Amino acid sequence: MTSTLPPYLAAYPANLTEPVARLLAQGRLGEALRRKYPAAHAIRTDRALHDYVQALRAEYLRNAPQPSKILFDGKLQSVGRALGTHTRIARVQGGKLKTKHEIRIAAVFREAPPEFLRMIVAHELAHLKESEHDKAFYQLCRHIEADYHQLEFDLRAYLCHLAAGGPPLWPATP
Repeated sequence: MTSTLPPYLAAYPANLTEPVARLLAQGRLGEALRRKYPAAHAIRTDRALHDYVQALRAEYLRNAPQPSKILFDGKLQSVGRALGTHTRIARVQGGKLKTKHEIRIAAVFREAPPEFLRMIVAHELAHLKESEHDKAFYQLCRHIEADYHQLEFDLRAYLCHLAAGGPPLWPATP
């Protein structure tokens, strides 16, 4: 049954993925996610995202480098590739090596629950301190968002819903 799921959930055990596959096959995965996460966050602009990320960085990672750019990126293909990206750009200026950090969040998450946005931001902020996806990295993610692993699983389930042709669950209200 799990073979019908996209690769987002491939690393998870069958006892976790089978209920998702069952709900997806019944066309009820979106409904289950909407019940668990009823509302979208209110962060719609790049400026609001910048302020949100900086507030989390100030609260949890005061000594982390300051990102030079934080924005929603319409070019990130979250369903096929990445939820967000953290980029380090090193340049030589004069006799010094300067490093800039950029955080880009896939634009599809402009309309998502606040829990999903916080999980993605926690992930990208953790990259300011830890470059590899190792134990220290995930400990830092959990420091910023205690429910990090559950939220990541639920977000991956949402991506399965979208990949199966389901509509966005938290569309922007006009």
